[in-house]
Amino acid sequence: MTLAAFLGVVAFFWPFLVAPGKFGSNYVPPLIFGVLLVLVLCVILSEIAEGGIDSKALAMLGVLSAVNAALRPLGAGTAGIETVFFLLVLAGRVYGPGFGFTLGCTSLFASALITGGVGPWMPYQMFGCAFVGMLAGFLPRASGRREVLMLAVYGSLSGYLFGFLLNLSFWPFSLDPNSSIAYLPGLPFTEQWQRYIAFDIATSLGWDTGRAVTNLVCILLAGPAVLTTFRRAARKARFRAPVRFAAAVPAEGGSARPRQGPVGRGPAPYSARTRRSGRGPGHGDDHG
Repeated sequence: MTLAAFLGVVAFFWPFLVAPGKFGSNYVPPLIFGVLLVLVLCVILSEIAEGGIDSKALAMLGVLSAVNAALRPLGAGTAGIETVFFLLVLAGRVYGPGFGFTLGCTSLFASALITGGVGPWMPYQMFGCAFVGMLAGFLPRASGRREVLMLAVYGSLSGYLFGFLLNLSFWPFSLDPNSSIAYLPGLPFTEQWQRYIAFDIATSLGWDTGRAVTNLVCILLAGPAVLTTFRRAARKARFRAPVRFAAAVPAEGGSARPRQGPVGRGPAPYSARTRRSGRGPGHGDDHG
């Protein structure tokens, strides 16, 4: 995930490092998209290996990706109203940064296929949503209303963050070089940064504000219910503790008795399967 995040930072902030002629827009987006898919797969495999994602969590990932892909056309981005981000924030909070990163990528990929929004901007959108979901998983602990308020504030800030990052993907190619807010190769970093801040404020501040307000309202209204649902699903999706069968210890006189537990207070526990088969205590009065 660290490698994927580093690639995303490089993909967005390259104008401050190299000139467009050396890192042009024609072949870079497909290259970034291919590398991004490989890194997303690596993130999923690493989460599976560490136990962060199991088969049921993968099913949840597929369901939430489909839900987000269906929600995105509802806002259609009009005046910055986009309904895809609040689920990313809530899912990243409950299921962790790796899940949030992957969900951001898969949600935007699925919605792009549905809406026909496939283009050179798509890998940047995937990275932007991946950062939104990933950073939600790193938020500090909180509970109750404080948690919902914290997530609402973060969701609002993430609306500005997404717009700030996406503008970097086309800023070097969108303006006349003679403009005072255009990208100009060779300028010092500080002057280049000032030009970009001015460009971001002048072109998309209002649009990003609409996105931020949408995230804030959606999380405040739906956040408590969605968080409860996600956490209930996370609890139910956990596999049960592994079944342990206790060996019978021969007692004096040749009869077998159950082996004592670790503290010597009664027999070791038997599984429900053992009781149903009649091999342990409780046979005859196990009602499932």
